[in-house]
Amino acid sequence: MPESGASRAQQERTHISTTRTVAAESAATGTPPGSPAAADAARRTGLLVTLVLGGLTALPPLSMDMYLPALPAVTESLQASAATVQLTLTACLTGMALGQVVVGPMSDRWGRRRPLLLGMIIYVVATAICVFAPTTELLIGFRLLQGLAGAAGIVIARAVVRDMYDGVEMARFFSTLMLISGVAPIVAPLIGGQVLRFTDWRGIFAVLTVVGVVLTLVVWKWLHETLPPQDRHTGGIGDALRTMRGLLADRVFTGYMIAGSLAFAALFSYVSASPFVVQEIYGASPQTFSLLFGINSVGLIVVGQINGRMLVGRISLDKALAFGLSVIVLAAAALLLMTSGVFGHVGLVPVAAGLFVLMSAMGLAMPNTNAQALMRTKHAAGSASALLGTSSFLIGAVASPLVGIAGEGTAVPMAVVQLVCAVGAMACFLGLCRPWQRVS
Repeated sequence: MPESGASRAQQERTHISTTRTVAAESAATGTPPGSPAAADAARRTGLLVTLVLGGLTALPPLSMDMYLPALPAVTESLQASAATVQLTLTACLTGMALGQVVVGPMSDRWGRRRPLLLGMIIYVVATAICVFAPTTELLIGFRLLQGLAGAAGIVIARAVVRDMYDGVEMARFFSTLMLISGVAPIVAPLIGGQVLRFTDWRGIFAVLTVVGVVLTLVVWKWLHETLPPQDRHTGGIGDALRTMRGLLADRVFTGYMIAGSLAFAALFSYVSASPFVVQEIYGASPQTFSLLFGINSVGLIVVGQINGRMLVGRISLDKALAFGLSVIVLAAAALLLMTSGVFGHVGLVPVAAGLFVLMSAMGLAMPNTNAQALMRTKHAAGSASALLGTSSFLIGAVASPLVGIAGEGTAVPMAVVQLVCAVGAMACFLGLCRPWQRVS
């Protein structure tokens, strides 16, 4: 049976991507391309780059979630209100959102290594100062700086992937990163709880400082520059703003960006609402909540790996994305029907099943929106990555407070927010990306 034009184009992009990646890895290791030593070196380098980029992507969730078990202790230690201490989380999240807008264009102008190393050094200094923060105000300020600097890892990791890969190979790599970064929110609170057994909340920041130092040294030693000088932008802030404006003027890129951000907002609303939904409304214990949270995270990771290892290369990214968004819409609709009482009183098990399906489908939606958006932005991967990350964090930050708008006695707001975000994501995908008009 003859190959379709779409299939041939996809194979050509994959071949070009693989050739470019192997050449880069051979140059980095100093071995001639095509030799057995080069093949072994490429495999080792590929694994090492995966671990380094995974570590950079996982650092911000670690910075956020390791700290969660210590919030009551911080409140007591610094003699501050719970609302004030919550601002330390808000400050870090805000920094992560805004920092990406700054670091992304910097990496397009000066390459990936220098802005990344600068961000990591500032992250280490800010985190170390948090260890000794005497007041809540100072802790909030340096948590903001910690988030701003930590954003370098998120945005540059995506940009490096775009530099090294294209087409289906890029989608596979994003699925692999999801495996590594998806584990971080699961284990971070557990690590934080164990640290608190031996020291106080300041010890958590000491551990994060050590992690930051180690990751900085690893980046300095093993992460080579992936953006050649001839591909860099030479303009200043005005040029960066024009580049971002040009990216946003690309209807298809904007469609993928907003679709991915709305899917992330549906996920973020689950993270914000699930503690009181599972424990306060359905009466589950903290241990049961932790178990369900872990199971849902595993579902997301497993589906992400199925996407990267089984689906990508066999079906188009748009088809996988459309299926994932469709499942999210159906799961959110089912959750709304269950939580609003249409089926009468519904226990925890059906609701937990609906949340599991919704979370798992994120493993199809999130890596494929990133891959499809970045595939259009080879000329400005850093700026594009910054827009993707900032959009996700900002839309997620807007959606998350809405889940508690009706109080802690109902799960309906959570389901409404999830359904609105899911339908909005599907509408952006169909209305702006229009996949049937393009070759995937």
